Amino acid sequence: MCIKTSNITTMKNFKHLILLATAMIFAISSQAQKEEKPVYQFTDDVEVPHTIVQNQAKSGTCWCFAGTGFVEAEILRKYDVKLNLSEMFSVRWAYTKKFDRFVQLHSATNLSVGGEICDVLYAVNDAGMITDEAYSGLVLGDPNHNHSEIQKAIDGYARVVTQKSYGRILYETYPKVLKGILDAYLGEVPEEFEYDGVKYTPKSFAWKYRLIKDDYVQFSSFMDKDMYKPFLMLIPDNWTYTMTYNMGFDEMMAEVDNALNNGYTVGWAQDVSDKGFSRKAGVAIVPEDDVNKIRESNPKAFKKMTDEEVMEKQYSFEYVMPEKEVTEEMHQRAYNDWSTGDDHSMLIVGIAHDQNGTKYYKVKNSWGETGPYNGYWYCSEQFVRLHTVFFTVNKEAFSERMRNYLRIEFEQEENEGLPVY
Repeated sequence: MCIKTSNITTMKNFKHLILLATAMIFAISSQAQKEEKPVYQFTDDVEVPHTIVQNQAKSGTCWCFAGTGFVEAEILRKYDVKLNLSEMFSVRWAYTKKFDRFVQLHSATNLSVGGEICDVLYAVNDAGMITDEAYSGLVLGDPNHNHSEIQKAIDGYARVVTQKSYGRILYETYPKVLKGILDAYLGEVPEEFEYDGVKYTPKSFAWKYRLIKDDYVQFSSFMDKDMYKPFLMLIPDNWTYTMTYNMGFDEMMAEVDNALNNGYTVGWAQDVSDKGFSRKAGVAIVPEDDVNKIRESNPKAFKKMTDEEVMEKQYSFEYVMPEKEVTEEMHQRAYNDWSTGDDHSMLIVGIAHDQNGTKYYKVKNSWGETGPYNGYWYCSEQFVRLHTVFFTVNKEAFSERMRNYLRIEFEQEENEGLPVY
């Protein structure tokens, strides 16, 4: 059989056209996916200057990353210097203090990796601070933190010590062994380090950019506590037994806004195990559970769905969902029944609103630059109301009215020093 050359050429050209068209469709589709915007669109209304998003990786030390970010933001606000401080320097301080307390309390206390934002302030005031460049805590060759083994090593050794196998507590020995464990996993702390051409010790560096722990407080709102008085927050990670000021529910939120509007970041201890906190969407909400209200929020989208199908979309983050109005009774109940626990710490750095005008808080997380907002989460006001355990803030950030209610006093600058924790 003989085929003319012209026909062969035509067939080849047709194949090329098909391939070209396919490639163009694929390219257009890929570009559309790249340009696809998240369902929730946010506009930042207030953003307080702060430092970059970090990655706690597999360390379980969110408290320290949030607390270090808080300290860095305070130094930036007070001294106009942007630092990248070592989280692991504070972590090893905490392990040492926790270990001592564990032994002294005959193992009847918490030795977990958890903690609170204020712990970093304790560490800075007691041991000082150091740059991440000088002490990263990454000595095992991993690019990211991984504390899966160090925690087990510390916990195991603490059990050995408290068993008194030697016949007594070897209080002269166990600090040396603990230091060896910390050095092996986190690296030895340098006696001196250089920053901006000047040599410092951790304590002299903290003195140069000094922040006094007594200038910072925790506050929250609980119905069963005395109003405007401090109380002990009963959560496992509050191993320092730091007191928390109590105030009205709406007052609590107003003080958060007052701080942000006046250039102060707010440390936030909260619960992120709730389904309303989406790791994929970078959003946290308290969705409405009234199917009629959900339908009313987007009649076109839910028109052809059954009630069951509508309710299945409640936590899908495919639509901007209406939210419940969270009351102080709901907040109290969530704490009492453990629906709200202290399982994470983050740093609130701003206020925003979505495309419907709903208010959100812009929150700096410590899971790296992930998600649609590059490591930031937008948490609705209702979510913050429901799942807050407490906040940490500079006392200066309180409104004058709240300072009077709490009887907040300030130390004179000339009397400031590095108090021992």
